[in-house]
Amino acid sequence: MKYSESIKPISYLKAHASEILRDVSNNKKTMVITQNGEAKAVLQDVKVYEEMQESIALLKILALSTKSKEKMKYKPVGNSFDTIRRRIKNQK
Repeated sequence: MKYSESIKPISYLKAHASEILRDVSNNKKTMVITQNGEAKAVLQDVKVYEEMQESIALLKILALSTKSKEKMKYKPVGNSFDTIRRRIKNQK
């Protein structure tokens, strides 16, 4: 991504909103909107945003599992499946 093309002032956004939305959506771009020379907002394609949120969620799960492993708070996979099978059997 070329930052020189993806940083625009709010006045540009106001004047070219539909063009910017089309470009962001079609090209999966992310734009930084500035106000008074400072970055104030990010305009991003919704699919890119959803993918980013899913990636963050997976990273959080990975971090939690790493902490659990470090604290020895886990059980062997065989035991986990046995527990699940028992729960399913008891629900019937």
